Amino acid sequence: MSNLVMQVCPESVSVPQRIIPVTIITGFLGSGKTTLLNHILNNRHGLKIAVIVNEFGDIDIDSQLLVSVDKNMVQLGNGCICCTINQSLVDTVYEMVDRHNSVDYIVVETTGIADPLPIMLSFVSTELRDVTRLDSVLTVVDAESFTSTHYESEAALNQLIFGDIILLNKTDLVSPQVVDEVENYIRSIRPGARIISTQYGEVPLTLILDIGFNDASTYLNSSQPTHEHHDHRHSPHLENDGFVAVSFESESLPEQLCQRPFDLLRFQNFLDHLSPDVYRAKGIV
Repeated sequence: MSNLVMQVCPESVSVPQRIIPVTIITGFLGSGKTTLLNHILNNRHGLKIAVIVNEFGDIDIDSQLLVSVDKNMVQLGNGCICCTINQSLVDTVYEMVDRHNSVDYIVVETTGIADPLPIMLSFVSTELRDVTRLDSVLTVVDAESFTSTHYESEAALNQLIFGDIILLNKTDLVSPQVVDEVENYIRSIRPGARIISTQYGEVPLTLILDIGFNDASTYLNSSQPTHEHHDHRHSPHLENDGFVAVSFESESLPEQLCQRPFDLLRFQNFLDHLSPDVYRAKGIV
């Protein structure tokens, strides 16, 4: 009956503003966040998902590794969006919500060294709380390369502390004993956490999307980051953790003008002699 009234007298109906659920995907460098995000996008079954990718380096790599999400993907590059309540994040989300039924869900993929708390606060303590609902924070942990020294970093530690669901990824690459040890370590930091073992980030979407796990009352007063904009090069947590991004991009010329083909052997030699200080490298050749 109410549907009939809406069709006959649409002007009498006050349509409520849509509240878009948001999932934040976080996790240390190389844990499998982009693989998980591709799994979500490949199995969304008509769900219109907008993706916000935050890149630590100067070159947009992660969004090039994602399956196509058409116009609903935004790259927030050149630094951590966790360094402050980030106005560009707020503006981007508002723009997505204003696209009139073009978005059902928003997924934010953070950098591997992001502190998720300020990002969470951007959704629950700014005007975004009126148009979005922070559904959950998914923290991806690499079971194969796991080491407790990663969590000497405050940002990495907060990825566990504030994770609503911990996805223990790459469990096929380690023994069941190692899986148990990692789970025990996670529980020592995040008691009561829901831990899901995964391979290649494959997990039923009903376990991770629209689950309503995030409870802002547990952290809303735990920290209040400054609203002043900070350039990522001056982010305290990046300096404390000692991470620096170094980027390389070869000349991009039309094929008919390119006189120097990419020398793959020299590049391989370069990779073979990387400094041991390089924690992770990624790119497209």
